[in-house]
Amino acid sequence: MTRALAPAALLLSALLLSACQKAEEAKPAEPAALVAPAGSDDMAWKDYLGQVVARNQAGVTDRVFPYYLPMNASTPAEGDQDGKTMYDRQLENVAAVVQRTVLPGNMLAFGSPDSAKMADLIVTAFTGAEPNALKGSQVLFIGAAADNERVKAAVEAAGAKYIFVEAK
Repeated sequence: MTRALAPAALLLSALLLSACQKAEEAKPAEPAALVAPAGSDDMAWKDYLGQVVARNQAGVTDRVFPYYLPMNASTPAEGDQDGKTMYDRQLENVAAVVQRTVLPGNMLAFGSPDSAKMADLIVTAFTGAEPNALKGSQVLFIGAAADNERVKAAVEAAGAKYIFVEAK
């Protein structure tokens, strides 16, 4: 009788092993770690920031509003008639959005090769915001760990869920 069970046990073992291999093949591979560009190439940074935003959209049910500052954003560009810098323009834009409030389900995403300057922009734009101006929305800051806490305090004071990703 044991001789008759041996082939059945062998067949059952082969089926179980095959099922385990298929289950492991079905598992999605972990995404590769993202590495921030070393220089200030705008296209490389925008690509990197886009990938980080895509990986951190859990809970976003509406739109993502990305904000980017290039290096030297505080220097006026040649030909600007009004003398405003990219930083000035972006600050006006973000401050207006925060003052109007942001609907639940939306995300504001911020990133720059100049983390400190972007952190300055966020803190300034969020200063004086209503306590529930961003309730139900999210703010993603991609920057240096040294800037995290001050940005977090300003964002959470406006009622948003804060997400920080260190650019490294």
